[in-house]
Amino acid sequence: MSDNKDAAVPCSKILDTVHKVVQENRLISDKFDVNEKVVEFHHPKQLEQLLALDVEKEGLEVEDLEKICEQVVQYSVKTVHPFFFNQLYHGVDEFGLAGSWLSEALNTNNHTFECAPAFIVIEQAVIKFAKRLFGWGDEGDGIFSPGGSISNMYGMVLARQRILPELKSTGLFGCRPLVGFTSEESHYSIKKGANWLGIGMDNVIKVKTDQGGRMLPSALEEAILQAKAENKEPFFVNATSGSTVTGAYDDLVLLAEVCRRHKVWLHVDACWGGAAILSKQRRHLMAGSELVDSIAWNPHKMVGAPLQTSILLSRHKGMLHETNSANATYLFQQDKFYDVSYDTGDMSIQCGRKVDAFKFWFMLKARGEDYMEEMVDNTFNMADHLHQLILAKPNFRLVPAFNDRQCTNVGFWYIPPRMAGQEETDSWWEELGTVAPRIKEMMIKEGSLMIGYQPLPYKQYRNFFRMVIHGVPRPTPQHMEFLLNKIEELGRKL
Repeated sequence: MSDNKDAAVPCSKILDTVHKVVQENRLISDKFDVNEKVVEFHHPKQLEQLLALDVEKEGLEVEDLEKICEQVVQYSVKTVHPFFFNQLYHGVDEFGLAGSWLSEALNTNNHTFECAPAFIVIEQAVIKFAKRLFGWGDEGDGIFSPGGSISNMYGMVLARQRILPELKSTGLFGCRPLVGFTSEESHYSIKKGANWLGIGMDNVIKVKTDQGGRMLPSALEEAILQAKAENKEPFFVNATSGSTVTGAYDDLVLLAEVCRRHKVWLHVDACWGGAAILSKQRRHLMAGSELVDSIAWNPHKMVGAPLQTSILLSRHKGMLHETNSANATYLFQQDKFYDVSYDTGDMSIQCGRKVDAFKFWFMLKARGEDYMEEMVDNTFNMADHLHQLILAKPNFRLVPAFNDRQCTNVGFWYIPPRMAGQEETDSWWEELGTVAPRIKEMMIKEGSLMIGYQPLPYKQYRNFFRMVIHGVPRPTPQHMEFLLNKIEELGRKL
């Protein structure tokens, strides 16, 4: 150990420098200066000229590296800014960031207890915590994965293993086509997963939804029966809890009944809306989570854990290992001197796996459950506040899919004064579809605000603003009012 005098001197000048850059630029949620730009936009070719991208033969001094750090900060999107609403992720909780820094410094692989003893038991503790939240008690197990898309693919491969375990060895050759089902409002990762697993995108059936984007259980049953009539093998249903666009929560109780009748695995993509489970007021949105077979939840979304923090839970203990194990003898020897059930790496498709659980656990330890619950409640409350503001403003119109919205997604159109009161013909709607992209361009170029927009073709909706409200940085009524006032200010120029 170093003596006290040596301990006062940073052991790494560059790490001290990076820490200083973060602190001086206040790249911490709820600490960032609201008067700064969300982004200083440059087109790709311009940015290639502004950044010294070439790698030289001689390395740079710390002073030069500090300039690079400052440049990267200057030209990056400030997700910690309270006016960054562009995606389902956002700023990072400062305790989660601290946990991320420490785990990166320790630089280990979460595959065996001998390589990651503290991190293995911490991951198991977080999995236990999540299982309790979703009503599973001691049932099942789980792991952290590199993102929600991979977690959803885990759900698919678990479903395949249960119905046709021999396919792990023999492959898909000669079997009936496997068919999965997901709502027309679901995330595109389900189709991507079907591609990667060799099932084929055409064998993912999009099930009809109600006006708010919730899967219709009767339409699911009809689709399953149709697949059986075509001599196909229904094996997987993906429900959504908090869909990407409308924030819809599928009825898990009714979907579980359909899946039980037809012996089909029910997976839930709760990557966005799963945070409702932390709130007594909102957890009814996840009713029936105790009945499903697997759940994907991304705490790096609504509650501000660092990217990436993605949990995959399976209610069937041992299925992850049965599905993914390859028994690598150089890692998973069964005659080790400790309890080898803690060597969890063979539950994963990966060999190298980051210790993602630690940063979320560290954040939970620092914040506590009460803080997390209040954060979720405030986030939903701010979405409700924005909803009411939109209804009160004459040049704003709520998209019909959001009339009975459930999550913190709010979709709306801004109608410029010159278009107000006109007959809403096809050409009128076509022109309205250009408004959100043009306002967004102005926002980005002045750096004032970032909010997404999109059409919803299956509902025949032209481009609208898709507002998603997160818990970190903490949203306020003033933030919601600024958002609409800024859109109105820019929209008057159209």
